[in-house]
Amino acid sequence: MQSTRTRTRTRRLPAILAVLTGVVAALFLAAGTGALYAEHQKDDGWFTTTDERFSTDARALATESLDMDLDGFDAGLAGKARLQVTSAAGGPVFVGIAPTQDVERYLAGTEHATLTHLDTSPFQATTETVPGDRAPAEPAAPDIWSASTSGTGTQSLEWDIEDGEWSAVVMNPDASRGVDVRASAGTDASFLQPLALGLLGGALVLTLVAVGLVALGGRIRVRP
Repeated sequence: MQSTRTRTRTRRLPAILAVLTGVVAALFLAAGTGALYAEHQKDDGWFTTTDERFSTDARALATESLDMDLDGFDAGLAGKARLQVTSAAGGPVFVGIAPTQDVERYLAGTEHATLTHLDTSPFQATTETVPGDRAPAEPAAPDIWSASTSGTGTQSLEWDIEDGEWSAVVMNPDASRGVDVRASAGTDASFLQPLALGLLGGALVLTLVAVGLVALGGRIRVRP
């Protein structure tokens, strides 16, 4: 009796492992398919928000600190962020991104608006105006920007995402009062394609392992 139970359990073990491996393979397949689908939803290679209007009577419009914690993630796979900004009046505009502490030093004593909250559906931007009476240097002058652009028409700033605390700033190139722009933000999420391929490759390998386990279970013969 004991021998019969041993044979049954021995034959069932590969089948059980095959089922578990198949379940994991199915999860990998679903996740990989989802990542691949998301990759193909990009608009010209980018996930982008809608174009919305932002304005302030102050000299600058800045974001709160954007904490980028890659936590060991390969910076090359983290991808890029993009800001597209157009002056509502058709004039020139400056757009830059720099470490938050550098932005705070540059805008210290200057009246500026800080974007503190953003809802996308429906769109609603909440800003907090920081008072000040100092006129800052023109934004292109200080050597603090990790990425910046300036000019008329739509200005497109692309920035390689990095660890740290960062702030984006929009100003008139002459640092004058009154910033009125339309802006959108986006990311290329470059990690999606290698992630999808890795998951789908893992699903294939696990499927082959499951098939092998099923075949192994069919060949096992246990003597009493």
